[in-house]
Amino acid sequence: MTFHRRGLLAGAAAGLAAAPLSRFAIAQPARDRVLRLVPQANLTSLDPIWTTANITRNHAYMIHDTLFGMDGQFSPQPQLAEGLVEEDDGRRVTVTLRDGPRFHDGEKVRAQDAVASLQRWMKRSPIGQKLATFVEELSAADDRRVVFRLKQRFPMLKAALAQVSNSPAFIIPERLAQTDAFTQIRDTTGCGPFRFKADEFNSGSMVVYERNADYSPTPVGRPSLTAGPKQVHFDRVEWHIITDASTAAAALQTGEIDWFEQPPPEIQMLLKRSRQLAIEEIDPLPLVGILRVNHLHAPFNDKKVRQALLPAVNQSDYMSAIVGPDPALYFDEVGVFTPGTPLANKAGLEPLMGPRSIDRAKALLKEAGYTDQPMRLIGPTDILAPAAMSQVGADMVRRLGMNADIVFGDWGTVVQRRTSREPVDKGGWSMLFTSFSSFDFVDPAAHFPLRGNGTAAWPGWPDIPKLEALRDRWFLAPDLAAQKTIAEEIQRVVMDEVPYIPVGAYKSMTAINRNLQGRVPGFAIMWNMRRA
Repeated sequence: MTFHRRGLLAGAAAGLAAAPLSRFAIAQPARDRVLRLVPQANLTSLDPIWTTANITRNHAYMIHDTLFGMDGQFSPQPQLAEGLVEEDDGRRVTVTLRDGPRFHDGEKVRAQDAVASLQRWMKRSPIGQKLATFVEELSAADDRRVVFRLKQRFPMLKAALAQVSNSPAFIIPERLAQTDAFTQIRDTTGCGPFRFKADEFNSGSMVVYERNADYSPTPVGRPSLTAGPKQVHFDRVEWHIITDASTAAAALQTGEIDWFEQPPPEIQMLLKRSRQLAIEEIDPLPLVGILRVNHLHAPFNDKKVRQALLPAVNQSDYMSAIVGPDPALYFDEVGVFTPGTPLANKAGLEPLMGPRSIDRAKALLKEAGYTDQPMRLIGPTDILAPAAMSQVGADMVRRLGMNADIVFGDWGTVVQRRTSREPVDKGGWSMLFTSFSSFDFVDPAAHFPLRGNGTAAWPGWPDIPKLEALRDRWFLAPDLAAQKTIAEEIQRVVMDEVPYIPVGAYKSMTAINRNLQGRVPGFAIMWNMRRA
């Protein structure tokens, strides 16, 4: 099975080079004090607890802050917190807030705000949900001290509070944190380095932030991922939603924008010719792509039907559709955990390795009793990786002869629609593709698709008690060797039960003007960056 985007890339780049690119004109007030980005997708949801969309996570890091940040070595460091003290064999943990941070409305960040924020976060985040099972009581001793009373020591508490994965433990005002965790919050009051300009927000066109002059950065550490001081050197940041890659590339070349977060591979080939631009990895580690199926309804509520897909999945096809044909830019034979990290392994991956066969998959579908039941694949057209993977997936299900309804739309609509638990005939979905940042899949702690806790799980809602039991064991493993053994068992269960299918990993390349210095690797991080 081959997806033929590979052969189109060279021709597309040649065409772009031969023809003038579309122009994108914007005003240029106070040029040096404004940072302009074309982000990976349109921003439709403002609540990082309600959705796991990376664009919402990136937005949230602009305006919110956490008790602890995570550095590039995945070690938690203080942010809003001054420190953490354990007592009573780790069953009582006190986090003391720094005296200084304030919310955008001028109110002090209090322990009461942190307690309410963490209680809401624990209802949605995978590692938060796990922490909740250890918590006897979470309270505010006074305005600066958050106290955890635990049933037993939770060794990963600080790491949980620092997680960078989607749905981080952002601290918001108590009045907002009391909102149900399954209801979107629209109020963007935070305590982070930027303020959201609601009066200039135009979904599908423009997102604007201004420097928070009252922001209180941590005085300790060095900038690394979300850890260390967050120094802001721009008065204003603008996200310009430009869905046409040629137009975005033209704006970058003329200096009308500074940063094109996710240019497609054919555009990268063009931009590499400019001495003023750099094409570089946005994250030192690869992002992981997945095929997610809906476990609530036919046909993928049947494990044998899910397993039947495995021989048809060619990870190289999915990844080359995202980054082009250069094998140095992607990884195949990828399992549950991010390649290049300690828990990555090959256990149980045989169904995804070796020769690929549509015919074998068809035979397995027939053996599973698949008899032309309708299924629906939903996918976006306006965000690079999910769009490319969805096109390959659409080709795959058509070749399998499935009764497939292929529905493409904008990413915001897909993010909203994937929350529906309705069957296909009532507007639901059966299959989707997406990707996750490297730090999302480093271990089971914040790994959303790895949960098997039914309707409390990430969209797709698999109910796999064996997976949950192994995850529980992992949290209590005494050392890395034991964690690795459990990680292999987890991967074998994933390949048998198929909560999702790994479809490879890729290096996400970004295009940025060389006059910008100080970019913090990991994702589209705007603090500590300055213009040369």
